[in-house]
Amino acid sequence: MADSAILISNLLFRWPRQPAACLDIPELAIAAGEHVFLHGPSGGGKSTLLGLLGGVAVPERGSIELLGGDITRLSDRARDRFRADHIGFIFQQFNLLPWLSALDNVLLPCTFSARRKQRTGNARETATRLLTHLDLAPASWHKPAAELSVGQQQRVAAARALIGRPEILIADEPTSALDAPRQQIFIDLLLAEAAAAGAALLFVSHDARLAAHFDRKIALCDINRAGAVEP
Repeated sequence: MADSAILISNLLFRWPRQPAACLDIPELAIAAGEHVFLHGPSGGGKSTLLGLLGGVAVPERGSIELLGGDITRLSDRARDRFRADHIGFIFQQFNLLPWLSALDNVLLPCTFSARRKQRTGNARETATRLLTHLDLAPASWHKPAAELSVGQQQRVAAARALIGRPEILIADEPTSALDAPRQQIFIDLLLAEAAAAGAALLFVSHDARLAAHFDRKIALCDINRAGAVEP
């Protein structure tokens, strides 16, 4: 696929001591700037796939090309560096550092990645702009993350993923704790920020009702030939 952000070919992955493969994906391609909704049941392999895309795990077979380079050929350290420089993650449990303020949590990627810091420009100014666009009131910016509501933590996690304009954004069940009106608001804001950054977005959820907001919908069971579930 020309100008692909993500291109998976002939991927096979099985967990240690498991006889059957968890993922067997002949191909998955996501274009640069494309916003894709991936859905499937719990235990169906979604989290495993995200771990592979993030370089946390490596497949038994196949290639995972991100921005034109095969990350399966990189060392552990190089994959960590690539992830820090080029991928913004929004985790289902947010993974904020509870003792840091909302603002300092957003700035973390600029601490770990010189590239994202350079692309950010004035980091604190950019962080406050993102928090403002994501509708987090200034009164909350300096509160420890542990004192924020679930919805506020979610917006901080989104701002952290977006800062430094990473080319790939991955969101893992980010709206599972929200009611329908708040889901709508969050998705609209996330899509707008991703579009402004020109980032490819892979949004993963078990709730297929959210798919209408995205350029394309993919059911994991349609691209995964393996029948085993995640451990």
